[in-house]
Amino acid sequence: MYWLIGSLIIIVMMGVLAASDNVSLPTDLSLLGMVSTTSLSLVLIAFATILIASTQFSIPSIGRHNADKNTSNGTFRRNKFPFRIINYLVLAVLATVLVIGSALQALITHQQAETTEITVPIRVQALVRIEGLSDSVYDATTDSGYRQVAVITNIAPLVAELAPTELAAKTSDYLDVNKNSLSTNKNVSSNEVSIKANEHRILLSAYPRTSTNDNQLSSLNDLQPGDEIFMSLALAPLATSEQALNNPTGFDSYRWLRGRHIDGVASILAVSPTLANSNEISNEKYAKQSLDSDSYLQRFRTHIDQGRWRLRKHFYQDWSAHTTAEQQAKAVTLSLLTGDRSLINRDTKDLYQLAGISHLLAISGTHVLFLAIVLAGIVVLLFDRNYSVIYRRIPRWQVRWWVMIGAAFIYALFTGFDVPAARTAWMLLAIGFVRLTLLPISTVRVLLALAVLMAWRDPYVLWQAGYWLSFIAVALLLKYDDKSYEHQTTAATTIYDDKQRTHISSALSSRIWQMVKRVFKLQFWLFLTLLPVTLLLFGKASLWGIFINLFAIGLFGWVIVPLNLLAGLCYLLVPSIADILWSIISTIVGHLHDLMSWLTSLPALSDAWLYTPVNIALLSMALLSALPWLMPRGLLSRWLTLPPLTLLMMTVYANHQSFVTVPTLYILPTGDSYVTAALLQYPTVNEDSTNWLFLADHRPASTRTMPSSLIADKLSTNLKQQLGSLSVDKLESIIVQSSSVGLTDTLTPNNKNTATVTVTKASDLLPMTVAQLNEQLPISQYWQAGRSDRWSEFQQAYKTIRQSENKPTISAQPCEQGKIWQSTNDELSVQAITGWSEIGDASVWDCTIALDTNLPIRVLRYNAADPLNSLPVNSQAQIATNQLTGKQLESSQSRLVLNTDTHKRVWQLWSLLCSAELNHEDMLFKNTRWLGHSTSQVKADVINSQRIDEVITYDNKSLGTALSLDNIDSIRNVGTANP
Repeated sequence: MYWLIGSLIIIVMMGVLAASDNVSLPTDLSLLGMVSTTSLSLVLIAFATILIASTQFSIPSIGRHNADKNTSNGTFRRNKFPFRIINYLVLAVLATVLVIGSALQALITHQQAETTEITVPIRVQALVRIEGLSDSVYDATTDSGYRQVAVITNIAPLVAELAPTELAAKTSDYLDVNKNSLSTNKNVSSNEVSIKANEHRILLSAYPRTSTNDNQLSSLNDLQPGDEIFMSLALAPLATSEQALNNPTGFDSYRWLRGRHIDGVASILAVSPTLANSNEISNEKYAKQSLDSDSYLQRFRTHIDQGRWRLRKHFYQDWSAHTTAEQQAKAVTLSLLTGDRSLINRDTKDLYQLAGISHLLAISGTHVLFLAIVLAGIVVLLFDRNYSVIYRRIPRWQVRWWVMIGAAFIYALFTGFDVPAARTAWMLLAIGFVRLTLLPISTVRVLLALAVLMAWRDPYVLWQAGYWLSFIAVALLLKYDDKSYEHQTTAATTIYDDKQRTHISSALSSRIWQMVKRVFKLQFWLFLTLLPVTLLLFGKASLWGIFINLFAIGLFGWVIVPLNLLAGLCYLLVPSIADILWSIISTIVGHLHDLMSWLTSLPALSDAWLYTPVNIALLSMALLSALPWLMPRGLLSRWLTLPPLTLLMMTVYANHQSFVTVPTLYILPTGDSYVTAALLQYPTVNEDSTNWLFLADHRPASTRTMPSSLIADKLSTNLKQQLGSLSVDKLESIIVQSSSVGLTDTLTPNNKNTATVTVTKASDLLPMTVAQLNEQLPISQYWQAGRSDRWSEFQQAYKTIRQSENKPTISAQPCEQGKIWQSTNDELSVQAITGWSEIGDASVWDCTIALDTNLPIRVLRYNAADPLNSLPVNSQAQIATNQLTGKQLESSQSRLVLNTDTHKRVWQLWSLLCSAELNHEDMLFKNTRWLGHSTSQVKADVINSQRIDEVITYDNKSLGTALSLDNIDSIRNVGTANP
């Protein structure tokens, strides 16, 4: 019952959060306004304590005499039967109250978050209070942006752009008002109070751009926790979970931000050059709030965060003087000490993800536990030598326990008090309390109780991946440790009985071999059991993790982390010794990076990612498969694993096969509404499927638009992950439909000793993406719109910078009008119907593709979170043409046109050269669809001449003036008059 109630509480709270997020609730619920989350959590803890005590006292006594069994036992049981019924009813009522109260707790938390969230985009000026450390630093040389959680108050609409000098004047007025209000012991004006009541917790962001603001934005790195400063901001609401479908990686940023209690996002427009919190004002504010316990805790937390910030500044000194490899070694060293990952770049994060050890970059429970054990050992050693008399009043284990608790909580706060560190600190406290009270509660039950308590304290913690991975990993370790301890005891006894003292060396080697086997079995056990959860949370898993973790965990746990903690302690006393230790650690980490880069670049082992979409059904099958092994031996037969395991394998195989059974075109999200990607999977008789990737940039050349913020590294990484999730390991061709003006002649690295390159022209984004995909996937053909005469020079320069001379090369073929690719069995035809690169005008180089197939192609919008449930696209126009002619009835061919035009001259030239040829074709299609972008310059007469039956757009918007309702009506009339 204990496990049932605990699991039911967590499941109900997750369901309430998910349902509340999708269903609009009234904001004037009186019950939610009357009950606070803190009070309700205390009530739930009280009811849970009563429930646990009731279950303990309901255990029947076993100390009865045998004589009583024959005389009074029957009468006693008959008299006790009604009390048992009452006891069970009380337990059921308490369990029901806990479940309902947990659901109410989640509902109240969601309702409170709804009342403070940003609902509409707006530009404001506000007082910004920095909270914690920034997620990244502002660096224009590496295109690194600034991301910081902050609280904004004194919010006022921004009616005009404010310069930094105007914000400085606003800061001066604010300081004067606060000084006067504090000196006279009065509140600020009523207008100021009403503005201050409006408070939001937001995520600030600022990215390098070519403007005069770059100099003032670089000063954002000097803001430390607790600083208050006036800024002009562009506020925006959080993206909903439905908008996460357009995320290329499937990462649900809405739930991630909600888990951090973020009310909205904001882009920084301007920053005041002066702070708004002087020491005088800050001290007086804290003095007035001295009776508030939250203020004490907040002030203590701010001091700790300021210490973390100063340590980051110490590591960031002379940052540009180091090479990229040295910078990232220092960044990982800082992350292992304080959990501050702001200095780690994207390449290093990707390397750790590919190696399967990205969890080592975060502060885990191992870091906290190791420091607590070391400090407790030192304190006990000092007490043993100098203050052993204290053991007369306090047992030694309690001294150790109190020191471990203090060290664990302080270090957890110093590292941000994330879920893994907080779980370790609270679990140390709970286990010590259980031992102190001599309660018969196992460690696994303490772990479950702690998981429920953390969910009651903050229901949104259930949306954090660290919560699930941390608790599940610890539970698996505890389960594995119990079994391995029993096996180790049996093996040691056997060795001692058989060998005794005759073969000491043989026994030692056997113990070493047994230890190596245990480590490998442990890694294999954790990898397999956490694999379904990892795939469910992240959509992919690295197969390298099972091998690299074998030596990486030992290296980090027994060498790097202890030295790093020792250096952190020395930094408080002798900073010079700490710098020497950090230099040694950075050297070790740098060599480890080189080793991981070499291992992950091996050609035979390059495909290390496992992409398998996991839903709740697959997760349930995996749980049923592992259940007989998780339960005590003998309770369930392990042969019961076979049915769910067989069903799981069949389901996974069927899911992979379902991608290629029906001709499908997936519209892949890229993160840029103008840049599109589409994957065609067409099943053939000889092969499993023919895969074509279509890339295009639809930014109109005739109008001014914001340039793309995409880079080739990010786009190619996202495309590789999406292709992997669709079981695509090779491509027949990549077609870049957007024109390129001869490609760039030089490539420049972002920083020295780095493999990341910058595209010097916007038109080179897609060719650069092709070059990077060619390193990861076998590609047979590459069609490029426009002039690609210098493609070979471009590719050679790219390979030189990336240091990938051994990678395969691919030749570029022009994508021009009339170019055709035909499958061997004539099931699929790919034809270019626009594109004239021989004309000296880049506006007519865009290449529109027509796909002629025997079977109709279904068009789906790729869902990165669940590719199996990708939904069909919505038609923007169903054009009612006349009834099918005889030739159309005889034809089984369908056509799908993938349009790319950035200028109206493309279809003007097509009307002059190709429209008459199309009208006189003998081949007609049973169904013709048009897939384009809403910015297309195509006209209604072109749509009519193409005999289009259905119009679809990449961005799910209408074609605007080109296909207004009047134009569609005219198309229908023309279609009726001219069959």
